[in-house]
Amino acid sequence: MLPTGPIPIPATSSDRAAASPNLLLSPLARLLRPLVRLLIRRGITFPVLSGLLRGLYVEVARHDLLTEPRTRTDSRISLLTGIHRKELRRQRAPDPLAQPAVVTLDTQIMARWLGAPATTDTAGQPLPLPRSGLAPSFESLVTSVTRDVRPRAVLDDWLGQGLVTLDAAGRVCLRATAFLPPPGSEAQLYYFARNLHDHIAAAAGNLLAGEGPPFLERSLHYDRLGPAAAARLEAEGRKAAQRMLLELNRLALSLAEAEDGTGAPGDPPTRRVNLGVYLYVEEDGPLREEGPGAAG
Repeated sequence: MLPTGPIPIPATSSDRAAASPNLLLSPLARLLRPLVRLLIRRGITFPVLSGLLRGLYVEVARHDLLTEPRTRTDSRISLLTGIHRKELRRQRAPDPLAQPAVVTLDTQIMARWLGAPATTDTAGQPLPLPRSGLAPSFESLVTSVTRDVRPRAVLDDWLGQGLVTLDAAGRVCLRATAFLPPPGSEAQLYYFARNLHDHIAAAAGNLLAGEGPPFLERSLHYDRLGPAAAARLEAEGRKAAQRMLLELNRLALSLAEAEDGTGAPGDPPTRRVNLGVYLYVEEDGPLREEGPGAAG
């Protein structure tokens, strides 16, 4: 009979200093609560989620924890995951979520418009661009990112989404300073998975206390605020976050263009960086012990 509790895996010295696995259950329940609410409202039942989790347990054990191929036996995976060996033989790992092409294209074009000196003013705001012609123009902006899609098709799509408008002179004006996919769209689901994955990965990495420096994973939180104060803090937080993201986008674009694949031999440009910002407001629950405000 397989054990029903957590199965220990070989631990590093830093792992041994971490809290008992049982202490994770309470914060895990809080973490999963909004996700479970989303799943129920979207009609995803527990058996469906259970099957998905079973596959993920197998995939993570096989590829993330058992890094040596010779250790990837059914017995070892069964011991780590608590999944019976008969089930392992039937189990197939879920396919990774593919990245929609429109996500990459739209965000790359918008990032270049917001980050390139030729397409922004001295305050960093996006300039209106002529529809065609030499740079800077909307046509040259699109072709600097891709030649697989016609600039006119991108313009028509963006006009339909309300991301851009045409001024009296026929120039293309950017209305949105961040790409906001339509609710429930494939693009929005992609960002939902990517951003939450990276946030949880950063926090989990910090809990595991590896040898490297901790990931940035901080927040400012205040409880028991009045409606006016909360609304003011939310508005200012949105503006501050937007300023930071625009500034770092300009820096990232300049660094990428300067590097342009000229990294030193043996140091290929394979790293990705995801810096996210979130802001959440809700009616507060019962009074808590931490006091009216904190940062952590």
